[in-house]
Amino acid sequence: MQTTRLGNTGLVVSRLCLGMMTYGSPKWRPWVLDEAASRPLVKRAVEQGINFFDTADMYSAGESERLTGSFLREFCRRDEIVVATKLLYPVDMGFGSGMMPKGNTYVAPPNTSGLSRKRIFHAVDASLQRLGLDYIDLYQIHRWDPMTPIEETMEALHDVVKAGKVRYLGASSMWAWQFAKAQQIARSRGWTPFVAMQNHYNLAYREEEREMIPLCRDQGVALIPWSPLARGFLAGNRSADGKNAGVTSRAASDEIAQNLYYRASDFQTVARLTEMARSRGVANATLAYAWLLHKGVTAPIFGASKLPQIDEAVAAVELKLSAEEMAALEAGYEPHPVLGHS
Repeated sequence: MQTTRLGNTGLVVSRLCLGMMTYGSPKWRPWVLDEAASRPLVKRAVEQGINFFDTADMYSAGESERLTGSFLREFCRRDEIVVATKLLYPVDMGFGSGMMPKGNTYVAPPNTSGLSRKRIFHAVDASLQRLGLDYIDLYQIHRWDPMTPIEETMEALHDVVKAGKVRYLGASSMWAWQFAKAQQIARSRGWTPFVAMQNHYNLAYREEEREMIPLCRDQGVALIPWSPLARGFLAGNRSADGKNAGVTSRAASDEIAQNLYYRASDFQTVARLTEMARSRGVANATLAYAWLLHKGVTAPIFGASKLPQIDEAVAAVELKLSAEEMAALEAGYEPHPVLGHS
């Protein structure tokens, strides 16, 4: 496994980050694995040299954080690994996601979501308790909170860093102007800025190349995109004939993926990816991750529900792509509406 620095920091991370959303409780989403089924996957990732793990307080209503901390204490030395988590959304089994269909009627109780000072102070302590750790390496805002002044958020985040509960700060999908505003406020006030951006970026969705990615590269901010396999869509197991068709339970039940992708041009992207993967003798996933690594991404955050998926991801680190192959994979891409900010 290769390693790199997280942006302009001295923090060393593996070129792949294991996303922990898949591990928690199937009561939250049907494709989530329980503790017994999750353990061998996390162990394999550690054995393959992965030292970077990303979760969120909302995943399985906190159960993902609990399992993350339990597994990493079992398999790793704390000083060698990088644990990332996120806050914004309610930590409630009844809350599915900020990107659930519009018909979702969930209403969060007061102060149980958002990025207020009260919420941040409560959330970081709750995450530390579930993780069973003394500090969080990378604490990320899961999305932008339009209801809280960004000054309040950035000062509170700075305070949890200075309190020793958090080492570095990160952000996730938002408009580039919002990210730039947050960074400027932090720097002008002498507060801790963000060092990483966890954005929506993969071969099927490349809108981040317009503004956010150039901004991050210019400022030395690490790119650690979520959904590098387009929630499994790029694996090639989805059918254009019907959204409920697929060879996995996630393919058939993941409404978020069905809303983000499934355009005719997206299936054409998968076809190009599949053809090249076969010619190179690798899995679609390996090629899709390798494409991201060649695009300057620090560490894609990948998910795995089967042991071979760990090995397919790790193989991407050594896979070399020519300029011609990169161009062939990108050919025919059609612009998308901006997706993933909610």
